[in-house]
Amino acid sequence: MPNTPEQDPRVYFAAERTFLAWIRTGLGLMGVGFAVARFGLFLRQMQASQAHGPIQQPGISVLSGTAIVALGVVVLIASVVQHLVLIRELSTGTWIPGRSSRNAIVLASLLALVGIAMAIYLLIIR
Repeated sequence: MPNTPEQDPRVYFAAERTFLAWIRTGLGLMGVGFAVARFGLFLRQMQASQAHGPIQQPGISVLSGTAIVALGVVVLIASVVQHLVLIRELSTGTWIPGRSSRNAIVLASLLALVGIAMAIYLLIIR
């Protein structure tokens, strides 16, 4: 008699790999957000040192970088919740195969919107 998905350890290992992939995604977003924010600060420092003037207020790069870091934190928290729910469903036998990942769809949609906003911004400031 074959193992049911809830009893097959490979299913738990797959869930663990998926959880680790979400962790990498969250950390990657946080790293990119940090780099975006710091690059904006670097550009303002360079401008201020060349003009010998005061440093301007935080620009769009600091705000967008901070937003991307916050998105990475949200991804990490959501991945923990999703993993705990999945493990509980597998343990109790209530897991339903074939469901799409709502978190992945939401993240991809948000990143697409961020990309569109960045493209529009870059076209405006040419």
